[in-house]
Amino acid sequence: MSQLSTRHLLGIKDITSEDIRLIFETADNFKEVLNRPIKKVPSLRDITIANIFFENSTRTRLSFELAEKRLSADVVNFSSSTSSVKKGETLTDTVNNILSMKVDMVVMRHSSPGAPHFLSKNISANIVNAGDGTHEHPTQALLDAFSIREKLGDVMGKKVAIIGDILHSRVALSNIFCLQKLGAEVMVCGPTTLIPKHIASLGVKVEMDVKKALQWCDVANILRIQLERQQIKYFPSLREYSLYFGVNKKMLDQLDKEIVIMHPGPINRGVELNSDVADSEHSIILQQVENGVAVRMAVLYLLAGVR
Repeated sequence: MSQLSTRHLLGIKDITSEDIRLIFETADNFKEVLNRPIKKVPSLRDITIANIFFENSTRTRLSFELAEKRLSADVVNFSSSTSSVKKGETLTDTVNNILSMKVDMVVMRHSSPGAPHFLSKNISANIVNAGDGTHEHPTQALLDAFSIREKLGDVMGKKVAIIGDILHSRVALSNIFCLQKLGAEVMVCGPTTLIPKHIASLGVKVEMDVKKALQWCDVANILRIQLERQQIKYFPSLREYSLYFGVNKKMLDQLDKEIVIMHPGPINRGVELNSDVADSEHSIILQQVENGVAVRMAVLYLLAGVR
């Protein structure tokens, strides 16, 4: 198979395991490109891509922008904080205005779940979901699984614990779908208040004890506490969260095996993860950042082929 089964990347739920494998194989090739002295290829030279971010983002936006430039695409950046959205313009109007400038693809982050899906039904460009509310963040899940595959050889049969704020995390949902499609076992762990009620129906294990979760898993993907999405208090204090759910070096030293530590960033150091873990040999956090560019290059390149 050399083509994706879909015109858009709206969520991991909407793509097949073959699509994921194709993205990974393509990302392998682009990773080689990124390690060359000249890191550019002319693959998307005639394509214009608009990055439309209605929510703040540093790493995802920079990663997409770098991926687009490495593929020689023309890039238009749009930030809602400096736009007519502030004046009451609707989502469709905003995007139609951008499309009238002859844009071929749209990379979009929005605070409303389903915004990219709505867009894909109303405009002709390819849409890449760069995060919609607390729903999905497909490219993050792809780069996470790609990083596990690179570190451990395969995702199939691995045990992955997702630890932290599952309730507000779009990364968690996309990761669950992606890991399951690739044959991994998934566990979620965190305070009861931050675990969605019906999450077990997705076929994941649920654990409240971090030490048990770490003992069970091969890979711990530790999520940020998303204070900006929390309208009410879900736990007494950050200090208390850190005490019961933070991961430190001592906990890893007590395990009878080596595990891999991941984090989608940005890290609240000393809250969900101590520096002695984030910067340790267990951690592949910087590899995740590097792989993000290769995986996003692969996604954009493959979607351009389904235009």
